[in-house]
Amino acid sequence: MISRRSFISKSAALAAGAIIAPRVAGSNFPDPPATVLNGKKVLFVWGGWMGHEPDKCRDIIVPWMKSEGAEVLVSDTLDSYTQLDLKKDFDLIIQAWTMGTIKNDQERALLEAVKSGTGIAGWHGGLGDSFRNNTEYQFMVGGQWVAHPGGVIDYRVNITDHTDPVTKGLEDFDMHSEQYYVHVDPNVKVLATTTFTDKHSEWIGGNVVPVVWKKIYGKGRVFYSSLAHVAADFNVPQALEIQKRGILWACMSKYEPMEEWKQPVYKR
Repeated sequence: MISRRSFISKSAALAAGAIIAPRVAGSNFPDPPATVLNGKKVLFVWGGWMGHEPDKCRDIIVPWMKSEGAEVLVSDTLDSYTQLDLKKDFDLIIQAWTMGTIKNDQERALLEAVKSGTGIAGWHGGLGDSFRNNTEYQFMVGGQWVAHPGGVIDYRVNITDHTDPVTKGLEDFDMHSEQYYVHVDPNVKVLATTTFTDKHSEWIGGNVVPVVWKKIYGKGRVFYSSLAHVAADFNVPQALEIQKRGILWACMSKYEPMEEWKQPVYKR
């Protein structure tokens, strides 16, 4: 069911500038400038496997976006990808839909919207483990979950890019959650990583795997964080801060030029 609300006319594009998310209570993160979410049109789609608590995550992220001035349409059906004009009417899509299946026309509408410039953002299985049979969708996201050795465990997240606005000012932090082992596009811009031990799968000990990245698909900005197996994981201030900042970055897909990067892992 799509929760409909009227949308006012699109506001003028905000001036380009650094994207810093609002201060998290109890943190030392910097104060933000005027929010870039003000007036943005956002489609929040949730569903799929409920073990990842997409409804509870919705109730964290949607109120925050609304408080920042975003106009948010919430949907619990993938039919929204074909029933709505994603290209024209939305600046950003947030998807929290683990596993499940997507119809060909739904996938095509989503991919075409992002390719044309609508941003997309998400976390954990809601974006990185959706629609396991759809390789073009995975090409858009930039990676795919394949394992979480040991299940819910203690692990460290290492900030690897201290200049990007999504992670600037943040330090390494600890999680008690699923440590996602992902297959990843070698040209995503990696912002944070984690290192696996040999405790649960001895052959992967010492391997460094991306946790947070951003990329481009066509003209659209794509943001992904493997954090937040369940909603309570957003109680870790850095996990929530990273997600908010990634949303802010992705929502400017139609308004700011995409930064240039090519960071192939494998050198010629």
